[in-house]
Parts: sequence; structure tokens; C-alpha cells
Amino acid sequence: MSHANAALTVRARLRLARLIVEQGWSPARAAERYDVSWRTAAKWAQRYREHGEAGMADRSSRPHRQPNRTPAPLVRKILHLRRKRRWGPVPIADELGLAASTVHAVLTRQQANRLTHLDRVTGEPIRRYEHRTPGDLLHVDVKKLGNVPDGGGWRYLGRAQGKKNRHTTQGAARNRHHQPVMGTAFVHTVIDDHSRVAYAEIHDDETAITATAVLRRAVDWFAQRGVTTRRVLSDNGSAYKSRLWSSTCAELNITVKKTRPYRPQTNGKIERFHRTLADGWAFAKLYTSEKARRAALPAFLHDYNHHRPHTAIGKLPPITRLNNLSGHHT
Repeated sequence: MSHANAALTVRARLRLARLIVEQGWSPARAAERYDVSWRTAAKWAQRYREHGEAGMADRSSRPHRQPNRTPAPLVRKILHLRRKRRWGPVPIADELGLAASTVHAVLTRQQANRLTHLDRVTGEPIRRYEHRTPGDLLHVDVKKLGNVPDGGGWRYLGRAQGKKNRHTTQGAARNRHHQPVMGTAFVHTVIDDHSRVAYAEIHDDETAITATAVLRRAVDWFAQRGVTTRRVLSDNGSAYKSRLWSSTCAELNITVKKTRPYRPQTNGKIERFHRTLADGWAFAKLYTSEKARRAALPAFLHDYNHHRPHTAIGKLPPITRLNNLSGHHT
């Protein structure tokens, strides 16, 4: 396809070149016919002689040599300072005796001009991945939330009222100092790597028995939507390192994968979902009891899966990526 300011399209170039090469027209006459300069006409005729029809396509305007380009050793020094010290163009330029504009150009070319493109710990470029089909990989994890006292928690009512509500909550346990202990809600989450479709359950523990039961129900839930689970990725929590977890995955014909220790970025998709879960459900509004908050989870999951646009998949709802759903194309 020719560029926007081209005087000739690819087809017009071919007709012009054939007039000169095959029909014997002079470049000046052919140029007058197509309202271009004779040099342009001669150029396309020469390309037609050398390459035929393939020579009529646009060529890259990038120069064959760039003698003034920043040398590779200097580029490596710039990237080293960027990743290890997290410096900007100005201090890097001062350190290496370069112009800040040159450093910025190098960082842009190497996709290191934004610190968000680099891993916070290592300074290396972030490596993103996505499995090709639904079910190729499920991410699993547990999100821990403090239970909501009757009447509401401190986030919306303030510390004083929140503390008062904790003391008046029916059935709240007491510690050795006779202070109320609200307990913890363990949200077991499962998210499909390709589609970002999410499944979640709330329990009062994170034991291996609970985790494997959630996995079984999640695999069945995805299977009802036409998704066959092949792999599961988890952190190194005790439930996921247990023999019960390994035997359950083997029974379900699922390959077990583990994240690198102390590297939650490896399981980044579910970590990001947990943030959405907290903002869109757990702390989205004032809940007057833990029962009310738990009752609101199914509605949030339905909205997330079926209606909320996901920026990582082209601003489409995750469910649209399960294109083997029954009736999806009807």
C-alpha cells in the first residue's frame, strides 16, 4: 500500500513502468501522462526492469547505514544505569557525558523510557505472556479480608465507630485480652489466563482440603462453559504444596505449576484481579455485616465476567473470549 502523499498508487506505477519498458514510451512522455516528474517515471521503470511487479511496492525509508548511531557498548551502559539505578535521561547523560536527548532516544528505542515498563525488583523489562486458548492455564490464589462487624467497619465509619461495632457484633470471638476477634474471610480465586474469566468462593480457612474442593468446583464450572483445564499455577502456600493438591491435580489430569518464591509478579494476573476485587466489591461500599458483603460477591463476579470491559483484552468482557460457549455464535 502506498503512503498517504504518494503521487502514484501501486497499480498506477505498474502501468507507467509498462508503458516505458514494454511499449517503448520515453520517461518524459510517460511522466506527462501520469502528471509526475520524468525522474519519478524513470525510477519506477528501472525498478520494474530489476524486480518486476514486486518492485512497485513502497520501500522502507530507513537508511542502510547509520554511522552516527549510539554505539552498542554505550547503549548497554545507558540501560544498565536505567535498570540498576532507575535514573532518568538527565543524570544518565551527565554520568556518561552525552546529551539528554540522545539518552532519551536510546531509552525509547529500547522500550525503557518508562519505569512502568521495568520490573520493580530487578529493573529488567517486564515480560508479559498470555496462553493461546482458554483452559491452558488457571491462576489460583487466596485473598484474605478481615470480616465486617455488624453495623459496618472503620473504613467508612471511622476508627471509633468501627471499634464500637466490633464489640457489639454477635458471636465475635475474644482473644486473651478479651478483645473481639472478627476473623478472616478467605476468598479463593481462580482466573483463566487467556480469557480473564474469574471464579471465586469465600471460606473461613485456606487449608488444602478447602483449596482442592474449590479447584474441583472451578474446573467443573469452567467445563460447563466449554473450557478444559490443562494447567494450574499457584504460589508456594502450604495448601498448594500439599500432597492432596498434587494428587487432586493428577486425578483431574492437570499439570501443576508453581511461581518463583517471593515473586508474586509471576502470578500477576490474579494479583491484579485481587485489586479489582477489592475496589469493585470488598471495599466498594458500606456493608453493615459480613453476611451482606458475602452476598454481594456473585453479582460482582457476573458483572466482571459478562459486562465490565477488560483493558488487557481490547476492552471486551472476559466472557467474550470463551468463543466455544454454547450458543455464542447464534
